[in-house]
Amino acid sequence: MFGQATFSGISLDAAGLVALADLSTIARRTATIGSASLLDIIFLAPGIHKHQHASEINFGEQPATAALTTGYIFRVENPATVSYMQRVGVAGHLVNIKVEKDPAKGIWNRHCLRGGPWSSVLFLIGPFLTLFAITFLGVIRDWWGLGTILALVIARLLNVVVIRRRSEKDWHGKKEPNTDGDLLVLVSEDRWIRVRGLVDDLKAVTSGKWLRNQTSIESFVVGCSTLIVYATAALAGNATKTGSITLLSLLLVSVSLLGLSNELARSFHMHGCVLTVNGDPEKYERRLDLANQLIKESGRRDWAIGLGMIVPGFGEKNEKETETRPVIL
Repeated sequence: MFGQATFSGISLDAAGLVALADLSTIARRTATIGSASLLDIIFLAPGIHKHQHASEINFGEQPATAALTTGYIFRVENPATVSYMQRVGVAGHLVNIKVEKDPAKGIWNRHCLRGGPWSSVLFLIGPFLTLFAITFLGVIRDWWGLGTILALVIARLLNVVVIRRRSEKDWHGKKEPNTDGDLLVLVSEDRWIRVRGLVDDLKAVTSGKWLRNQTSIESFVVGCSTLIVYATAALAGNATKTGSITLLSLLLVSVSLLGLSNELARSFHMHGCVLTVNGDPEKYERRLDLANQLIKESGRRDWAIGLGMIVPGFGEKNEKETETRPVIL
C-alpha cells in the first residue's frame, strides 16, 4: 500500500542529493566528543563525506597562548580544542575553563553519552530513526530505498573506523605529574580564554596531534566511502516516492537533532580529559585591564610581554606615567 502511494505535483527523484550537502554537523560532533562512537554508524545525516574534515573544524586558527606559571608562549594546535574555545568564547570577556580527568566510568564513559544529558538524549534519537526507516522500507519492500540507506550506513562505518584509528592518543610532551597549570588563550575576535588544571591534562588537550594523517590504506577506505555517498545520491532516484520521502525525512530530522545536540553540549572531551566552562564570562573594558589583573594574580609579567598585551618595562618605573602610553588593542 505504502509502496504504491502517489504524491501529485511532487518530484523527489533527487532526494538522495541531500546526503551530499557540505554540512559540518557530523565533523563538529566528532570534535566535541574527541572521537566517534559505534552508534555513529547508524546515525545518518548530510555531510558523511566530510567526516574526515573534522581536523579542519577550527578554520585554521592556532591561537597564541601563555603559561601564566612559567611565562612560556606557544600556540594551541589541537583543532578540536580551538573549536570548543571559539564556541564558548565571548568578545571582550574572559571565559574560565576547567580541565580534569573524565570522571565518567563504565557505560557512562561511552562516546555516545558525552556532552551532557540533553545532548546525549538528542543524539540517541538518531540511531532509532535510522532503524525505524530500515524496518519501514523493508516492510513496504522498497529495495532501492532500503539499499540506499544501507549504503549510507556502510559509508558511515568506514569513516567511523578511520576516525577511531586516527584519534588514538599520541605524543603530548614530557609528563609533569601533580603540577598545576594556568593558561591564557587569545582566541580571535578578542575572545579570551583562561584554562586551568593539571599540566599533564592541559598538554593532553592542547599539544600534539588530535587526528593523525591518514595512511595510504585509510585514504583508500575514505575514498571508497565518499564514492558510496555519491553513488547513493545517483541511485536513490529509483526508490518509490514513499521511500524517497522516508530517506529525505530521515536525513533532515537527523541533521537537525545532531545540530541541536552539538549546540547543547556542555562539555568537551579529549584524550581522557573533559573541559567545562567554570562560572560566567567576565567582561573587561579593554585588554590592558585583563593583563593587569592576571599579572597581579600570577606575580609575573613576561607572559604578557610575550603575548604583546603590554610593552617591556610597563609598570616597572611609574605606573601613572605608563598608563598614559598608547596601547594597541
